[in-house]
Formats: sequence, structure tokens, C-alpha cells
Amino acid sequence: MRYENIKFPEGSKFLVTGSAGFIGSNLVEAILKLGYQVRGLDNFSTGKKENVEEFLDNPSYEFIEGDIRDIETCMKACKGIDYVLNQAAWGSVPRSIEMPLFYEEVNIKGTLNMMEAARQNNVQKFVYASSSSVYGDEPNLPKKEGREGNVLSPYSLTKKVNEEYGRLYSELYGLDTYGLRYFNVFGRRQNPDGAYAAVIPKFIKQLLDNEQPTINGDGKQSRDFTYIENVIEANLKACKASTEAAGKAYNIAFGGREFLIDIYGQLCKALGKEIQPIFGPDRLGDIKHSNADITKAREMLHYNPKWNFEQGIFEALEWYRENLK
Repeated sequence: MRYENIKFPEGSKFLVTGSAGFIGSNLVEAILKLGYQVRGLDNFSTGKKENVEEFLDNPSYEFIEGDIRDIETCMKACKGIDYVLNQAAWGSVPRSIEMPLFYEEVNIKGTLNMMEAARQNNVQKFVYASSSSVYGDEPNLPKKEGREGNVLSPYSLTKKVNEEYGRLYSELYGLDTYGLRYFNVFGRRQNPDGAYAAVIPKFIKQLLDNEQPTINGDGKQSRDFTYIENVIEANLKACKASTEAAGKAYNIAFGGREFLIDIYGQLCKALGKEIQPIFGPDRLGDIKHSNADITKAREMLHYNPKWNFEQGIFEALEWYRENLK
């Protein structure tokens, strides 16, 4: 852990929504290790029960099975909570293009329910997951807050709307909200299965199974891949941020830039595989290049990511080797 020095008042209680998901379960684990109380909320639509099973015997952990689309569930979950880390959402740009109404229900209405429940329960800080996809067709690198283009998918639009609600809830109601624009997060517990799986765990699993992975496009698209430990730090730092920093959205990344074809080569080398990939069509709604300017998060949230891509991918590979048997 690189965030042991982040301290909260004794007895502080956190709510993590989407707690059975990739990012949510890692947040639960980190906060419990720091010695604070955690309540998890998840409906297992994308999260996995095995991600939370190890916490169930911890007296500092409480779990609610429920849906953020239900306001009563959100009210119950926020009762007595100091800090909300709202990770519950449906991801995937291409899936959102197929299911726009569902994404509206979960990602917009669900997040609004959580903000309202947090407000009515006098929560101190409301930290929520946004996305680098809000930059849309803005072509300039690095991506910088305040310089966004037209969004390219319903998923991206839901995150843009979340940020506007976050601003309003800070300005109108005094709820300190902090939007974290995640850039291609990867690491332990990220699901490698399914048509919409993230690229790194999907490649790792296919290579371990001696399957031939498909790369969408020419492989020359670039991403600011961000290891999960950096994201945990960002969430905890946001909970410590000033009210002056509230109502805004922040790039959460390492600030690097990796090309997909190079990553594939690195994974093949690390796993001792010589498997040529298949090159498929570009994915609808995808951004070609992504690289973050993290100056604003450094200055306003005191975010100082320690894990670069090489360190993160080494740790991730070790985890998948151990857990994909």
C-alpha cells in the first residue's frame, strides 16, 4: 500500500457502491486495511460475489445487496455514512451504444439517487466515478479538464451528466462532490471475460489459454493505462480534499501513454508466448488516443500517483497467473 499515511477521524464510515466490482472491491479492501468501517452496496449485475466474500467475516464490513436505481435503497445505504465512493455504474462504450435507455437508468438516475441520498443524510464527501470518455472527439493531447469535445457514446454522455449534477449538488446544496475521470484502469480482480471485457485482462487470459486475441483497429491507438493503486489513492485523497475543490471533475491517470500493439508485445514476452494477434475493425465510439494532464488533480486533490504502467502490469500479471488457473 502507498496510502497508509492518509488518515481519517477514528470511526469514520465509508459507503462503496459497486463494491463487488473491480474498482469497488479494491477500495473496500484498502479502506478496511486502513482500519475504517465500510458498507458495501451492489446488485451483482456486473460485480462478482467472490470479490466480496473475503470481507464478509470482517466486523468492520457490512454489505447491502441492492440497486442504486431504487431511492429507498440509496437512502438506507447512506444512513450514518461520512464518505461515499460511488463506483456503481455500467461501463463499456460499445455496450452503451446498444443499450442507451438502460445506461440512462443506471448511470444517470442511479447516480442522481445516490447524490440525493447523500445530501439528505448529511454525507461529508461524495466521490464518484467519471471517465476519460467525456473528452469525446477533442483531438488534443494531453487531455485537460475544461477542454472537452462532443461525446461519442451514451456511456460518455452519462458521465458528462454525472459531472453536471455533481457541480449542481455542490453549488445548490453544499454537498462536496468530486468527479474522478478514470483513464483505462487495470489491475487485480478486473474481469477478463465477456464481449465487453477490458483489453488488458482479456489479452492476458487469452494468452494464458493459448488463444489468438483480436486487436480492434491497427493497434496503434494509445491509452493512459492507470493501475488500480493510483485510483485507490485518488478516491481517498478526494475524501480529504477542500470544499474549494468540490463540484469539479479531475483526470485520474498516471500521465503516461502506451500503444496497444506495444502492450500486446510486452504481454507476449512476459508470458513467454509467440501468438500473432488478429486485427479486427475499429470499435464504434472509441477514442483513438488518450493521455491525461493530471496537474489539476495534483494541485487540488494532492494526488501523486506512484505506480507507472510497468510496475502495474507486473503486479497484474502476477495476480492473473495465480487466479486464472
